[in-house]
Amino acid sequence: MELQLALDLVDIQGAKEIVNEVAAYVDVVEIGTPVIINEGLRAVKELKAAYPHVKVLADLKIMDAGGYEVMKASEAGADIITVLGVSDDTTISGAVAEARKQGTKIMVDMINVPDMAKRAQEIDALGVDYICVHSGYDHQAAGKNSLEDLATIKRVVKHAKTAIAGGIKLHTLPEVLAARPDLVIVGGGITGQENRQAAAAEMQRLVQAAW
Repeated sequence: MELQLALDLVDIQGAKEIVNEVAAYVDVVEIGTPVIINEGLRAVKELKAAYPHVKVLADLKIMDAGGYEVMKASEAGADIITVLGVSDDTTISGAVAEARKQGTKIMVDMINVPDMAKRAQEIDALGVDYICVHSGYDHQAAGKNSLEDLATIKRVVKHAKTAIAGGIKLHTLPEVLAARPDLVIVGGGITGQENRQAAAAEMQRLVQAAW
């Protein structure tokens, strides 16, 4: 089980400052979609250059041209790239094929997928590395979480690792860990804390204890 830090509401310098505080306690650093929209793939490139030993995820949420976008993110230094589960199978397959060439990995984000079990089975068969259930900001505002979806995909996924994202905080982490995902993705539960290093350290301790 690993811990991923999601950076969504920062610029490149802000991202570096946070990673400098918590790099010892996280396994993956995610350059979130808002950061990539504002800064481009330069954000991925600069963070990877500054922290070459940290795994970096580029949250591109690819919906089309999977092979091309994975190629560009890989060239920027991304280790993991996200594709949307609602995209076409050919997009996901193209992303997987290019990732194999580049030595990178594909995470499929299941946000807004209507039939979670059916689609997870289909995506698992396409050879992706991670399948992630995700309560986005709008879902969280409506009081939804992804634990039920995680249980659903864990019943049907045979090959890919499972991940969960969306609103996870220190006080909700034990319930998430009990569901046994392979990757736990935390944003504001670390970045929004007064002592980010302490929050990340305690979360990593709990993750390791659960595994």
